Amino acid sequence: MHGPAAPDQPRTRAPAALRIGFTTLIALAEAAHLAWEHLHGGIVSHHLLNDPSLPALWNGWGLLVLPSLAWFASSRAFDRTGGRWRLHGPFALRLLSGVLAGLALSMAFSFGREDIAGAVLVGLLASALVVRLYRIECLLGFVLGMAFTFGALLPTLIGGFIALLSAAACFGAWPLVGWAWAKTRA
Repeated sequence: MHGPAAPDQPRTRAPAALRIGFTTLIALAEAAHLAWEHLHGGIVSHHLLNDPSLPALWNGWGLLVLPSLAWFASSRAFDRTGGRWRLHGPFALRLLSGVLAGLALSMAFSFGREDIAGAVLVGLLASALVVRLYRIECLLGFVLGMAFTFGALLPTLIGGFIALLSAAACFGAWPLVGWAWAKTRA
């Protein structure tokens, strides 16, 4: 019996033209963002942990980081149904979820609500233990949602940590718990 691939199963890789188009769209959006920053006082740098004694990360790195993330994500972005390539629905949902999480964190920080920003971050960390936030589209969406406020590099570091935590839970801790549970039930 053959049917459409389940959302988590590997699919046929999208043609290069679709992947290049997706990556170019992300690169153009970041270039427009950096052009706007340049015309409004210069491209901004952000200090780690918002502490001036720590190194600053330049927003210009977004021209390398975002297209790279987009290229890797584009391998999962499209699905062939009925002879046509389309944006894969679960991919789009995970990308949008990441964008919304990034926007929530950025807006809370921008409005001086560190308490809400902290709650959003703790919520993401807790979610990473049970939801597969290690997926590249979740990371790309998170970085896109935060890029206008923080640039691309700092959100990539934060999102990368969340992704690593999620991968450790989904591929390490939960299978170990399942194995231990099965041993106690046997």
